[in-house]
Amino acid sequence: MQAAGKIMKIDRVLHEPVRLAIMSCLYSRQYADFVFILEALDLTRGNLASHIKRLEGAGYVEVIKTFRDRVPHTTYALTNRGKQAYEKYWSLFDEIRQNIDLEG
Repeated sequence: MQAAGKIMKIDRVLHEPVRLAIMSCLYSRQYADFVFILEALDLTRGNLASHIKRLEGAGYVEVIKTFRDRVPHTTYALTNRGKQAYEKYWSLFDEIRQNIDLEG
């Protein structure tokens, strides 16, 4: 399959820039809380919540809700499926890039 055809295999859930940034943030650490991601990526609360919901629905992110001194605290972690999807996403990009170099 040519490199251009492999582009069609890209995970559309991860390919959206905000979701990819969230996944990158979580991949580099064991977990991160809502405020950390919100500030790190300069997102609105609603924007972050909607993208997290999509990632959770895909089985890529686990949402952990706890309380700290009676205040709700939400933390996120990548699931094994999320880690595998993230690694596969970047592996596919490497493969596409290498094939384009060979075809060019």
